[in-house]
Amino acid sequence: MPTFMNAINPLYSLSGLVVGALVGFTGVGGGSLMTPLLVLVFGIHPATAVGTDLLYAGLTKIGGSAVHNYNRAVDWRIVGRLAAGSVPAAAVTLLLLNYFGKDTKSVSTIITSVLGFALILTAITLILRRWLLKRLANALDRRSPQQITALTIALGAVLGALVSLSSVGAGAIGVTALLTLYPKMPTVRIVGSDIAHAVPLTLIAGAGHWWIGSVDWSLLFSLLIGSLPGIAIGSALASKVPDRVLRPVLAGTLALIGGKLVF
Repeated sequence: MPTFMNAINPLYSLSGLVVGALVGFTGVGGGSLMTPLLVLVFGIHPATAVGTDLLYAGLTKIGGSAVHNYNRAVDWRIVGRLAAGSVPAAAVTLLLLNYFGKDTKSVSTIITSVLGFALILTAITLILRRWLLKRLANALDRRSPQQITALTIALGAVLGALVSLSSVGAGAIGVTALLTLYPKMPTVRIVGSDIAHAVPLTLIAGAGHWWIGSVDWSLLFSLLIGSLPGIAIGSALASKVPDRVLRPVLAGTLALIGGKLVF
C-alpha cells in the first residue's frame, strides 16, 4: 500500500480532475485535452502520453457506455461496423509504431504532428459542425445502405489509426461523421454508439501501447483518481454553461494547442 500511494502524483491527479470536469462540461474526448497537457506541460514522451491516455480514456468511458446501453441508446450494428475498420487499423498502426521504434526522434515527431492536426480538425469540427452536417448530408443522401456500411467501416479504420497515434478522434470527429452517415438516427444513439465503440478501441490500442512499453502505470492511476470525480462534477454543472459560449472557447484552445504541436 505505501508503495502504491507513493506512486500517486497529486499534480497529475489535479490535472485529471480539471480535464475530467472539462470532459463532463463539453463531451469532448479527454484525449483532446489530456494528451497535449501531458506532452506540453509535463514533458511526457509523446508515445507514453498517448499510450497512457488511451487506457485512461477506455477505463473512464466504460461507465458511460454501460449507462447508454442500459438506456437503449447504443446501436450495436454501428459499433460493429466501426470496430470492423478500427480494430485492424489500430493493430497495423501499433505494429508499425513498434517496428520503427517508439523512442526514435522521427516517430516522436510523427506522433506530435498527428496529434496537432487531430486537435485542429477537432476544433474545426466543433465550430463548423452544423455547416458540415448540412453539406455532407446532401452528398450522402442518395447512398445505398451497402455504401453507408462500407463508409462506416472506412470511418472506423481512419479513427483506429488516428486514435492509436494520437489518442484523439473518437469524440467530436467520430460523432460528426456518424451524424452525416445516419441523419435519421437520434443524436443520443449516435453519441451512445460512438462511446460504446471508443471503449474497445481505446482499450485495444492502449493494450498495444502497453505491449510496446509506452504506458506509465503510476501516471495512469494518478489521472484516474482525479478524473473520475472531475467527470461527475463537470456533468452535473454542464447545464449551467451556455454551449454558445463554451464551444468557441474550447475550439479556440484546441486550435492553439494543435498549432503549437504542428508548428
